[in-house]
Parts: sequence; C-alpha cells; structure tokens
Amino acid sequence: MRTRAIGLMLSIGIAAVLLGACQDLDPPLLPDLIQAPVGCAPATSVAPGSCTAWDVCPVADAQNPHAACVRSGPIRQVRLRFTSSEENVGDGPLLLYGHRDSTATPTMAVRQAVQPGYDATLPASFAAAQQALPGASMYYEPAVMHQHWHLLDFDRFRLVGPDGTTLVTDRKTGFCLGDRYTSNDAYQLGYAPTDDGSPQDVLGNALAHNDCKMHDPNALDVAEGISVGSGDNYDYTVDFQWLDVTTVPSGTYTLVNTVNPDKQIQEKDYDNDSSSIAISLTWPGGGPAPRTITAPPVVHLLRSCPGHATCTATDAS
Repeated sequence: MRTRAIGLMLSIGIAAVLLGACQDLDPPLLPDLIQAPVGCAPATSVAPGSCTAWDVCPVADAQNPHAACVRSGPIRQVRLRFTSSEENVGDGPLLLYGHRDSTATPTMAVRQAVQPGYDATLPASFAAAQQALPGASMYYEPAVMHQHWHLLDFDRFRLVGPDGTTLVTDRKTGFCLGDRYTSNDAYQLGYAPTDDGSPQDVLGNALAHNDCKMHDPNALDVAEGISVGSGDNYDYTVDFQWLDVTTVPSGTYTLVNTVNPDKQIQEKDYDNDSSSIAISLTWPGGGPAPRTITAPPVVHLLRSCPGHATCTATDAS
C-alpha cells in the first residue's frame, strides 16, 4: 500500500530562502496536518459519502501485500482497501530531515524544521532542524516496488467496533511525503506555493519531485515534507493500504484514519488529525466470518466523518 519514505535533499541555496534562524521573529509558521476524507480521491469535489476510492479485495496469497484481487478459487485473506490523503492547511510547510552518521546505522533519526519566516536564513540540514522527534525514524525499503527511504508512523488506520475496541490495525511500514496534489482550499492559504519564484514556490517544486533518495541505500541525509496547500496521497491499490477483515464478524464498524498519531510533529492544530467512515460488513448468511471463505463479505459505506475520529450521525453532519 502505501510504503513510501523520505527523500529529497534541498540544496543549501534553496534552503537559504526557505528557513529562518532569527530568534526575534514572530511565532513560527507551523504546519497544520489534516486527514482528508477516507476513501476519497485526493482533492475530491464530491460529498465524502459519495466517494468510491475504496473496495473489498479477496486475495489468494495472504503473504503478498500487492496480490491481485480474486473472485473465485481459494480466498486466504479479505482486505478492505481505501485511499488515504494528508494535507497541510497551516501557516508554514512541514519539513522533516533524517540523518545517520554512517551506513553502519540502519535507520536515521528525524528532526523537524520549524520555520520562523520565509525571509530569514537557516541551512537546510539535520543539525539546524530545531525540533527533535525522538520516536521517529526512517529506514531504507529494499523491496522491488520501493527501494527508497521511508518515514515511519506518519499515518495510521484502524477498525473500531461499536464498543470502542480496536479490532484491526494497519500494517503500513512507511511514507514518502511530498507535494503530490493541490488541496481544494490552497487559494485561501497565505503561504501556498504560487508560480512566481517565491521561496514557497521553490520549496513546492522541490517537494513535488521528491523521490525519497530512490536507489540510494547508502544515503546519510534525506528530507521530506508537504507545502502549505498541498497534499500527499496513497491510492487504495498501493500495497498495505488496507485493513485485514478476514476474521471480522458481520456488524457495523468505524474505520479511523489518523495522521501524526503520536503528535510528535509540531503543528498548529491537532484536533483535525483524524477522519473516519462508518461501514456495515456482512458475510454471506450473516454472523461470524466463515472458516473457509468462498465469497467475500458485502461492505456498505454508511456515512463519512471528515475531521472526526468517531463517525456518529452527529459527526457526519
């Protein structure tokens, strides 16, 4: 699903107009991450409840994260797949830097550059990024489909029962953040990239081409981020962009998708980090999941609740 990671070293020349070290400036320009509506295409213009970027995918090979969906033959696993998108609607860009001293260390430590202003100067480097993220790390994914560096634990999703118990959690391994699309409300945001050669425009161009140090397992420094007014999306066909519902009994559930789940990234507002959908899941004949699966369950989207970790009728409205 969406195993991606963190590459893109901004050059010192670019960084000189992007970041600031002046201590007497106004409060820093913080990002504000939001979880876009679950199961919707990025920058969707339709009602979230009408989104169709999700499906039920039975597979014959449960060990293959990108196995093809099957409709007959042995079904070893049933995956509820959905598109996930994260947007930055804050005052400043999200900029994260990873570093390791040598290739003998398999992972990189992560720091966040908190930007005082677009007109000051600060080297775009791990050492200059002020905010340490002690629980965050990056690692190189050697799988054939990826082969680049990944930021771990940036986004999480889980299936929650009516009593609030989490039944299933994701198996995502990492993320590669960049400006993959323009959000619907970018025009309302003061520091969204514009095609004018401004610092935010330079940053946006760099982040739009972030390849997460592709094919570079020996990298010592990598960076990633999301500009103001931009988003990073993962299509439901990407490997691990799903929840395993093979043993989940028939019932009504809430699928919760949360960005920055551990609140390690400094941002302007943490209250909009989750979005959710309510679904009904029904196996043939109703009741528990069968021991031998010959047909997948029927899943209906009941309602969508952008900006909420719960999805009651009140949340949806």
